[in-house]
Amino acid sequence: MPIAYPPEFRERAIALARSGDKPVTQIAADLGIATSCLRRWMKQDDIDGGRRGGLSTDERAELVELRRELRTAKMEIEILKRAATYFAKEASPGPK
Repeated sequence: MPIAYPPEFRERAIALARSGDKPVTQIAADLGIATSCLRRWMKQDDIDGGRRGGLSTDERAELVELRRELRTAKMEIEILKRAATYFAKEASPGPK
């Protein structure tokens, strides 16, 4: 699992990269992170700031939560269907 950097570190890294003093690859190397990581942070910052299309961080979190809730609801429905089938068999009179 990737290392979770604090938001302040990310914000500072993005600010350094956008300043244009050094190339992104050099800034990433100086900070000890991968260039692709810094570029991904910059892209997500553009999306969150409305400068680029895509899912913002908040929208992505909401989507994850809604998918989790949907998965749980589907499992609950399946359990209820099985329970209803089981109890229907128990309640129906069978041949004696």
